[in-house]
Amino acid sequence: QVQLVESGGGLVQAGGSLTLSCVASGRTSSTNFMGWFRQAPGKEREFVAAINWSGTSTRYADSVQGRFTISRVNAKSTVYLQMNALKPEDTAVYYCAADRAVTAVSAPYEYAYWGQGTQVTVSS
Repeated sequence: QVQLVESGGGLVQAGGSLTLSCVASGRTSSTNFMGWFRQAPGKEREFVAAINWSGTSTRYADSVQGRFTISRVNAKSTVYLQMNALKPEDTAVYYCAADRAVTAVSAPYEYAYWGQGTQVTVSS
């Protein structure tokens, strides 16, 4: 089992920045792939970013490419999501996800482990 705990969400004005953190505990060998997803009210959960164990491979949704950066520090069992130039449409609950092996990194069903989510609200 893997436990994921997100933090760092909050209220920010458009154009501002936030950094989300996700700390993993338990069977961290099952966190080879980690991703961030988000879900706005009334919408489906959508992919934001993903990273492999070594950090050498990252992937982003088109909507956040160039504004968000995913990174990880394995010694701290932590993955980060640096969010810059935030827009009101980035408002959502952000979830951290993890799994040992992932074929399609942008598909929520590929990830077995999920955090409880952290709210990000961007005001205009």
